[in-house]
Amino acid sequence: MSPTPDLLGERRILFVGGKGGVGKTTIAAALGTTAADQGRRCLVVSTDPAHSLGDVFGLAIGGTVTSLAPRLDGLEIDPEREAERHIRAVKQHMKGLVHPRLYDEVDRQLDLARFAPGTIEAALLERMAELMASAGDDVDLVVFDTAPTGHTLRLLSLPEIMAAWTDGLLRHRERSSKLASVLKRFGSAAESRVDLFDDTTEFSDDSRAATIHELLLARRRKLGRARELLLDGDVTAFVLVLNPDKLSILEGRKIVEALDRASMTVAAVVVNRVLPAPMPMERDGDKAFLDARRRQEAPYLVEIAREFASLPRIVLPLLAEDIHGLEALRRFGRVLTARSNEQ
Repeated sequence: MSPTPDLLGERRILFVGGKGGVGKTTIAAALGTTAADQGRRCLVVSTDPAHSLGDVFGLAIGGTVTSLAPRLDGLEIDPEREAERHIRAVKQHMKGLVHPRLYDEVDRQLDLARFAPGTIEAALLERMAELMASAGDDVDLVVFDTAPTGHTLRLLSLPEIMAAWTDGLLRHRERSSKLASVLKRFGSAAESRVDLFDDTTEFSDDSRAATIHELLLARRRKLGRARELLLDGDVTAFVLVLNPDKLSILEGRKIVEALDRASMTVAAVVVNRVLPAPMPMERDGDKAFLDARRRQEAPYLVEIAREFASLPRIVLPLLAEDIHGLEALRRFGRVLTARSNEQ
């Protein structure tokens, strides 16, 4: 028997993920709805570019926090829009730190950076870091409905990578400041080489350097805090959703291995859409079909039990109807928590 799952508990941040199409969004929405019904302020956030969170609730959500029910809000993050917002903010900061003659070049360089590999994911991570930091203050629980596995794993690795990159920028900025001080001692000829960066009306040399330094430090603190939250199993956990099929198991194995390397806690493996036991009223034709499907499913259920033996597991039945709307999510949430408590 698997360990007892504790899906909600006192945690403030949950990531729900797995292979595409396994039911991540429904599980995330049901968890958020259940937490809200229990009296917690909950925000369900979709980071999957192919958003279906609004479809599950039957409401238009989009890129602004939207009320879905008492104590329950939803948000669909648009990665492209987040990248554009991020680039605009960087442009605004840069134009306050350089000579006006460089404004066009700032625009050109940052517009090119918009298409650089990793830019969209970095902007998405910063938005997620802001939402993670709000857990416990603005809301009691943030549930992230994540994109399929590969994208999720890259996002989970970014805080450490970007923190190291920011540290490098801080060191580079410190060396540049020292070099600028040395150049200025050599007179106006050397100074002219840096005039485009040093001659601004808003900042003196010292205040501009301090502003750049503080911007980098603020970013470092934000990403460092995100990493701390990700690694704190009392605060954050991952809920892996599988279907009883080969591809789901393979994807699930990859993500659990990656989460283990990252020292992230897995709250539970949810095995979704499992065929129910045979019913007496099944007609002969239906029974033959369902029995064949159950025979195909059975070894996968055994494989899941073996592959994820050390993790809490919850098995959910395939339902006769799609889950759509708040009341259906409430019912499904009750099934989900009941199955959790049965373990």
